[in-house]
Amino acid sequence: MSTKDFIEKDYYKVLGVPKDATEAEIKKAYRKLAREFHPDANKGNAKAEERFKEISEANDVLGDPKKRKEYDEARALFGNGGFRPGPGAGGSFNFDLGDLFGGAGNTQGGGFGGGIGDVFGGLFNRGGATGTRTQPRRGQDIESEVTLSFTEAIEGATVPLRMSSQAPCKACSGTGDKNGTPRVCPTCVGTGQVARGSGGGFSLTDPCPDCKGRGLIAEHPCMECKGSGRAKSSRTMQVRIPAGVTDGQRIRLRGKGAPGERGGPAGDLYVVVHVGEHPVFGRKGDNLTVTVPVTFTEAALGGEVRVPTLGGPAVTLKLPPGTPNGRTMRARGKGAVRKDGTRGDLLVTVEVRVPVDLSGKARDALEAYREATAGEDPRAELFEAAKGD
Repeated sequence: MSTKDFIEKDYYKVLGVPKDATEAEIKKAYRKLAREFHPDANKGNAKAEERFKEISEANDVLGDPKKRKEYDEARALFGNGGFRPGPGAGGSFNFDLGDLFGGAGNTQGGGFGGGIGDVFGGLFNRGGATGTRTQPRRGQDIESEVTLSFTEAIEGATVPLRMSSQAPCKACSGTGDKNGTPRVCPTCVGTGQVARGSGGGFSLTDPCPDCKGRGLIAEHPCMECKGSGRAKSSRTMQVRIPAGVTDGQRIRLRGKGAPGERGGPAGDLYVVVHVGEHPVFGRKGDNLTVTVPVTFTEAALGGEVRVPTLGGPAVTLKLPPGTPNGRTMRARGKGAVRKDGTRGDLLVTVEVRVPVDLSGKARDALEAYREATAGEDPRAELFEAAKGD
């Protein structure tokens, strides 16, 4: 993504959120759009694929507090694409961002790369961005998705991920020349950029038109990469997903993205996790939840109830006499794994089951119970309270 794109694109509009949106609102909007436009759900739909890329790019910037701060500051400084001089500047003038940042190059993972200082360094010809293409270059960030079962999300899992990215061409070792001997571009002398005057004492830079910004020229272009030095590479990685991840969580794996150029570091891999449902257990933060049915007599007289746990032995909970329907009890240490390695709790909600079919003996017992409690009215307080207003 070029610096020009970084400033001109309205990422808030892409995600459909206001500029003061919270991190949670941005995350929610991204998850909704990503699922709608994901290539797996829109096979063969080029527009949906392009939309998914825009959504991912916007989330990569707005979902990172540091990048979002840079983005907001840059757009505030340059407005809608014009450079505005401060008070006291003679006359009025505008620079098109296409001219101003034409030679800024790519910044992997979003943002300005070196920050606004690099922008002004190139603008006033004081170093900064000039010549950066001859330096080691960080690889691109890659984003992928994985779906885990409920149990895998709680306990952690190692999953295979197949990824495609741009990498140095193996046929020419990333040189772009089939003989492996490219020559330094005489036009830009290996910098990848050419300066041009714009009047008013400014010196702007553009990518070198002869070497396309690489700083090198392949006299014998490689047939595989057409002289670019980059080729599409596919690989399968075994990725460890930590225990306790939640649905929609975005995990960053440093150095697992696309390889860098000219000795530069690899980019990062971002994995968005989707978690399936469990037929018995639910989740509330670091705690697991389960609903356990009990009989009327267990609730009324009290007793011991066995409760299943996720992946472990059952636990026994004591019901006090008179336990009401819907009461929640806690089995400590039987929940999800926290970041510090400890576990949350298992929240057990009691559901009193009313018998549907009664034997003659059971019916007689209940009839005797009804006669014994005939003077009790559980709704008396309800009607008294209703009269208060």
